[in-house]
Amino acid sequence: MKAILLAAGFGTRLRPLTDTIPKCLVPIKGRPLLEIWLENLQTAGIDEFLINTHYLAEKVSDFIKHSSYAKDVSLVYEEILEGTAGTLIKNIDFFGDDDGLLIHADNYCLGNFSEFIAAHRARPKECLMSVMSFRAKEPSKCGIFELNEENIVTAFHEKVANPPGNLANGATYILSDEMLSLLATELKMLTDFSTEVIPRFIGKIYCYETKKIFIDIGTPETYLEANNA
Repeated sequence: MKAILLAAGFGTRLRPLTDTIPKCLVPIKGRPLLEIWLENLQTAGIDEFLINTHYLAEKVSDFIKHSSYAKDVSLVYEEILEGTAGTLIKNIDFFGDDDGLLIHADNYCLGNFSEFIAAHRARPKECLMSVMSFRAKEPSKCGIFELNEENIVTAFHEKVANPPGNLANGATYILSDEMLSLLATELKMLTDFSTEVIPRFIGKIYCYETKKIFIDIGTPETYLEANNA
């Protein structure tokens, strides 16, 4: 299985740290965040990666070039950001005819990807994709799922004031070949995954909850939390 890692963000809320370091490379316990992602995914058997770049792209390129993952990673520079769905759709041929992973690589996640992939393969037959979720401490700052008894998403609330629960979208997805085909044809005009893609697939998304560490490191407070976890 292959993975597209979205790593082009500015990380504006982490300034001044991100004035000179792209968010995907901020250190967590002394290690670049992107390195933690690649190691975790490779352990689960993911062997090819595509990473988009934009802000401080040369630093991401230099990191990959001098890492042990250089032969496994393709970098795609976006002069203008394509959006979370836009990057996926523009590079959808990367997956070939297989299911594939789409990951927002600016979170700190130690989830078990072997378990996640196994859960995806055993998902209810009507589900075209699977999502990794986690329990959020501040659910109003996250996209929150509601599920039925089969862990199929029945509703999605994107950053609302009083969400009905705390089961949050980890922005880590496994997309079936059938769904990738739809995105490449009927839905190729979409640009944002959480606001445009997810609402179209309610009732067809399987939700896997990780009990491992999952932290959105978007603020100095949560970045400190990740380094102390």
